[in-house]
Amino acid sequence: MLNRLALMVAVLLCTSYAGFSEAPPQTRKDYALIFGTVWNAKNQPTYGVPIRIRRANEKKARWELISDHRGEFAQRVPTGAQDYVIWAEIKRGKGKAKPETKVHVDNDERVDVSLHLTE
Repeated sequence: MLNRLALMVAVLLCTSYAGFSEAPPQTRKDYALIFGTVWNAKNQPTYGVPIRIRRANEKKARWELISDHRGEFAQRVPTGAQDYVIWAEIKRGKGKAKPETKVHVDNDERVDVSLHLTE
């Protein structure tokens, strides 16, 4: 009786251990990262500025962000060669363009940009 019980415990331990040894499948997706900082006219990081990002060949913004307390923002974008336009969605006087910059992403990389808000 004791041998049967020991055998059953050993079998249970082996089967449960085998289930834990297998790693779950990885579903990691590659991406590129656009990381930016918004600066005001006094060259200080600026909080709460609405940021829009679109592909250069599109007309509407695909991503909408807000700069954090350090004036920073970050957006994951698909890998591959692509141009992006980044601008601050702020009110400007008539005839004045919104501050914007362009960035090119080649692969799964980080690209740093700065947006400077001038008066």
